[in-house]
Amino acid sequence: MEKYENLVRNLFLPLVMHPDDLVVKTLSEENDLTTLQVLVNSDDLGRVIGKNGRVANAVRTIAYAGAAKRGKRVRIDIDSF
Repeated sequence: MEKYENLVRNLFLPLVMHPDDLVVKTLSEENDLTTLQVLVNSDDLGRVIGKNGRVANAVRTIAYAGAAKRGKRVRIDIDSF
């Protein structure tokens, strides 16, 4: 599901200080559930998650809405390296 990867990448890209370290990849696609993993530089983790998780939840909501329109589900895991 490259469309979901691009969507999530484009939403997080303006937020990070190290854009070259931003990696969005599909971990699994089972039935109607696609699991994405977002990896960012450890300095950017707070920016991507946001205060009380608001930024991450907003991005998840946008991705969920796009997937629901197609009858699919998306799960986004955020981590640093």
